[in-house]
Amino acid sequence: MSDIRDDVVEGFEETYGYSPSGIWSAPGRVNLIGEHTDYNLGFVLPFAINRRTIVALGLRDDGILRVASAFADEVAEVEIADLSPERLQGWPAYPLGVAWALAQYGADLAGVPGVDLFIESTVPVGAGLSSSAAIESAVAVALNDVWQLGFDRATLAKVGQLAENKAVGVPTGIMDQSASLLGRGDHAVFLDCRSLESSLVPLGFEEAGLQVLIIDTGVSHSHATGGYAARRASCELGARTLGVPSLRDLTVDDLPRAQQILDDETFRRVRHIITENQRVLDTVIALRETGPHAIGDLLDASHISMRDDFEISIPELDLAVETAQLNGAIGARMTGGGFGGAAIALVPTEGISRIQVAIDGAFAEHGFGQPTMFTVVPSDGAARD
Repeated sequence: MSDIRDDVVEGFEETYGYSPSGIWSAPGRVNLIGEHTDYNLGFVLPFAINRRTIVALGLRDDGILRVASAFADEVAEVEIADLSPERLQGWPAYPLGVAWALAQYGADLAGVPGVDLFIESTVPVGAGLSSSAAIESAVAVALNDVWQLGFDRATLAKVGQLAENKAVGVPTGIMDQSASLLGRGDHAVFLDCRSLESSLVPLGFEEAGLQVLIIDTGVSHSHATGGYAARRASCELGARTLGVPSLRDLTVDDLPRAQQILDDETFRRVRHIITENQRVLDTVIALRETGPHAIGDLLDASHISMRDDFEISIPELDLAVETAQLNGAIGARMTGGGFGGAAIALVPTEGISRIQVAIDGAFAEHGFGQPTMFTVVPSDGAARD
């Protein structure tokens, strides 16, 4: 990480002609279990990872925001007074949307100084590891600090979600920002997405001789396209038809009634959410009472549900999961919003190489592009570096 921090400072100085006043960073996240449950006000269990987005910030003596990055050529510029979702386009909508969203949560931006931002990241884009929330969270903590706004982490998570929903136009829940802001080393964040109450759950992977292997299929996904929004609409239809405010209010005991009332597709969407919520609760209990070796079957069942009921997997993800399972993984599932991205496998440390070789071979045999594989470590959340 020290190298990328040097790169960020250098990029800032080359872009703006002076040295930044500080550096902030925020991690991507892996969702251990609980997919698409967040916007249904259910339960999720993500953890922050040791891949981070770094933001260098310098103060200006005017009311202008500028943002640049190592992954785009342009420097976006807007006056703080003119911030609005309609004026924000492309990737700069993520960081600049955060500034706008801070005002929506009560920040008085009338007298704050302008800022220059330069962004770099080691979180893969499009892999389902929440590169977007890492940007939002790093910028949120940086602006919260230099503008002396005094917002707590839970509020900053809401700020990041609002930026993504309104400035970027992606109808995501609050899980990603919460993981990036609230994460702690060797712990997952157990989040109730209705009350926004959270608690830390010890993972104990290293002590148990396990590692989390990320298998990035290289198939990029975009939540702004129709698949994500269509799943959310199905969930909302199911809740309305069943007469509840959200699918969070249903349990597995409600499934027989749901099957009678709903069409087959909507029922399967609803069944995934209801059973996934229960799997999150069961995983938390297993981790706290037994340890990580006990959660493999829950991870496997989650993938089957996403593949068959929610229909958000793709052949590359299915192959990655199946190959990992056949070659010694404790459990495996796709992670993230779906339609591409990455799978995760919980693997004994001594079995990492075997699984990687098997997956490389399986992808080549099926004519798929070679996946990128790396391990991640549950890590701390956003902070000033």
